[in-house]
Amino acid sequence: MAHLQVRDIDEKLYSALRTLASNEKRSVTQEVIYILQKYLSAPKSFDQNPTEAFLQLSGSWADNKNAEEIINDIKSNHVNSSRFGKDNDLFD
Repeated sequence: MAHLQVRDIDEKLYSALRTLASNEKRSVTQEVIYILQKYLSAPKSFDQNPTEAFLQLSGSWADNKNAEEIINDIKSNHVNSSRFGKDNDLFD
């Protein structure tokens, strides 16, 4: 079996890796192998940063209403729920 040695890893990166490994009940070595296997089995799924993909959606919903009209529309369509009963002040 091959060996891989990585040097000069940023302390924050290593700390995050160690925490992730601990949360997953793996050693750091096992976690690195898992991450590499996951990436190499589907590299295209890692091409786009999820945050960047989400940010690309901003501004994609066009509406001719101004903010106040949108808020009024939301409020006018709001329906009070009686699912918790009338005696439950916490949810009414």
